[in-house]
Amino acid sequence: MTTMTLAALAQQGELGTGGVRTWLLDNVVPLVLLAVALLLLWLGGGKGDNAGVMRRLGGVVIALALIGLAVSGLGVDVGEWLAGLFTG
Repeated sequence: MTTMTLAALAQQGELGTGGVRTWLLDNVVPLVLLAVALLLLWLGGGKGDNAGVMRRLGGVVIALALIGLAVSGLGVDVGEWLAGLFTG
């Protein structure tokens, strides 16, 4: 019975991943960012390894930029711009 209901909803176009995507962006991404920030403070703050913290922070900034491109949907535009640099 459930399979028939899901098939009917899928045919009508009422099923989607919009709710899951919104939930992930609103809940999981901030928690992961908070965990990364706390981990950076814990790893480098107590040891005085400022260079190591900055090196890791560079990786985090690059990862945040990639997440921002993926979430905003501007990845295609950036790809076209990069391709335009090489194709003229």
